[in-house]
Amino acid sequence: MTVHAAEEISKNKEEYILLDRAKTRNTGNGVCTPEDVRAVAEIVKQAGTSFAKGMQSLSLTRRIGMYALYAFCRVVDDIADEDGPEEEKIEALQAWKKRISALFSGQTGDSLDRVLLFAIRRYGLAQQDFNDVIDGMEMDAQTAIIAPDEATLDLYCDRVASAVGRLSVRIFGEPSPLGSKVAYHLGRALQITNILRDLGEDAQRGRLYLPAELLARYGIPKDPYEALYHENLSDVCRIMALRAQDHFREAYKVMAQCDKKAMRPARLMAFAYEALLKAQKKKGWNNTGKSVSLAPWQKLGIAVKSLLA
Repeated sequence: MTVHAAEEISKNKEEYILLDRAKTRNTGNGVCTPEDVRAVAEIVKQAGTSFAKGMQSLSLTRRIGMYALYAFCRVVDDIADEDGPEEEKIEALQAWKKRISALFSGQTGDSLDRVLLFAIRRYGLAQQDFNDVIDGMEMDAQTAIIAPDEATLDLYCDRVASAVGRLSVRIFGEPSPLGSKVAYHLGRALQITNILRDLGEDAQRGRLYLPAELLARYGIPKDPYEALYHENLSDVCRIMALRAQDHFREAYKVMAQCDKKAMRPARLMAFAYEALLKAQKKKGWNNTGKSVSLAPWQKLGIAVKSLLA
């Protein structure tokens, strides 16, 4: 995709001319060039993700929009996770808020800016959703999250997952309130699945994303390592898994009311993560040192299922 997309752009340049052709001081004629896309695609490539394969069902322009969104999320997430003083990370994230504000005023500075601006204008992306993602990164950057209360955990899930979903569904082609409802439920389902999968890895970083209220109910200490080996940990994880499953169920219900083609990438993500959740439930939480993963044949089955759904 990374090279192919850029080559395809040169054959279909009209698809990459921003809808707003008005010349401004900083955006020139509003063209998103093949060189810009290559630069953004390289960010995705360097991340070593299978993200590109999941976007193959999208048209070229929508794929470019998703590449820009992924690159943005990758960059701000790296800021939050990198070593260094908290003040510097917060400063860098605040700089990104200013950069997003500039984009919505039509000002660009580099390739990522220009491809993001293309996506913003073409798909009507909302500035608040970008800011919500950055706010979620700030929650991780300010201090290690350890046993947040239920409200804080839900806010965190909304910012780091559902906000990305709200941006994504617009690029997919479902800008309606139903699309936002899919993002609400699917984002929380995916993030809870991530939390349950990454308990051991998070503990190594001094983090614990299980809610304080549930830990207290089962007498589990808030210390990440002590919680990891507590005899009642499985009880809390099973409750969280049920919550994730409820969100998957609601997401599927709403997807059925949306444009089927637009929801294809969302279904693919839902099927993949639901399969991970089921694998984690089968494995249990007595050994959190090794994350679950899917075999190639399982991934193929998920892809087929998403196409037939």
